[in-house]
Amino acid sequence: MNNFIFQNPTKLIFGEGQIARLSKELPKDKRILVTFGGGSVKHNGVYDQVVAALSGFDFLEFWGIEPNPKVETLRKAVEVCKRENIGFLLAVGGGSVLDGTKLIAAAAVIEEDAWDLVLHPELLRGNIPFASVMTLPATGSEMNRGCVISNLATGEKYAFYNTYPTFSILDPTTTFSLPTFQRACGLADTFVHVIEQYLTTTGISPLMDRWAEGIFQTIVEIAPKVLSEENDYNTMADFMLSATMGLNGFVGMGVPQDWSTHRIGHEITALCGTTHGQTLVIVLPGVMNELREQKASKIVQMGERVWGITDGTIDERIDRTIAATEEFFRSLGLATRLSELGIGEDVVEAIVARFRERGTLLGEQLNIDYKLVDAILRQRM
Repeated sequence: MNNFIFQNPTKLIFGEGQIARLSKELPKDKRILVTFGGGSVKHNGVYDQVVAALSGFDFLEFWGIEPNPKVETLRKAVEVCKRENIGFLLAVGGGSVLDGTKLIAAAAVIEEDAWDLVLHPELLRGNIPFASVMTLPATGSEMNRGCVISNLATGEKYAFYNTYPTFSILDPTTTFSLPTFQRACGLADTFVHVIEQYLTTTGISPLMDRWAEGIFQTIVEIAPKVLSEENDYNTMADFMLSATMGLNGFVGMGVPQDWSTHRIGHEITALCGTTHGQTLVIVLPGVMNELREQKASKIVQMGERVWGITDGTIDERIDRTIAATEEFFRSLGLATRLSELGIGEDVVEAIVARFRERGTLLGEQLNIDYKLVDAILRQRM
């Protein structure tokens, strides 16, 4: 196992009815800005629960943070924070609302523009404290430092790292109104978050491997019931907690990590507006195939432990593992080819050009250059 330093200070408050605890967790001496997305929380009862819990607090509301949050929108919230002397932020909604709130929290305490902060993280000078009420299992943003921000003007999408939420409230009943497509993308997002931390090299940490494999197995097991919209509480609780545990740092302790699938997927989203989880399931099989020699032992281990593939040559087992992974994504109702979404060669060329111009190298060994990105995407056409 590699050396590591681990700290996760976020207080996780989990279970039905826990939104009412906002009245106990929020600071009573600070002005609060509550951030929202497009309004779904007004239809599933979450908004009413939040407002009831905030009775007696001094708070304002900011609406309209989009999926793949746009810096153009977040700048407006930064202005509100500065003008209204906001001392605490509460994100209510999915991972994009919280992602956007993480940037708002940091940009509100500096003079520079919010996008400058994304491009130059050395500008970070602290932040307004923030917390969340999460309604969509997917990103794990409720218990990590990261966020991903888009720039509509430039067509770019980049990761940014602030600090952790002070606390996050997760009530599985808030997921009951989620559309099937969002559930599918959340399952896929969780699965690929874990695989980015897992699919590197064998023998580094058997404990982290088993932990990751446990999340894979849970996601595969519960997926049919999650998609059925039966809204079984325990199933949705497992879904919600799997998403949190998949990206709160636990499965990544002391092991190398890849993240090339995400970096490539972000470019597809930036150029085409495609849902994040959907992009990941298109790219991942290509990464697995193009890096099959480098990742052979881990792909074979995954095939055996997750998909039950135990016979055949190494190449055959790799092929079957990649196929089983893609078939799982298809079972979620998601496209696994660019052409299925009408994405053509022009987009591939634009993405490859971006990686070539930046000189970006991806993967745990930093050996995925623009030529390999081109090969990965072309086999996913």
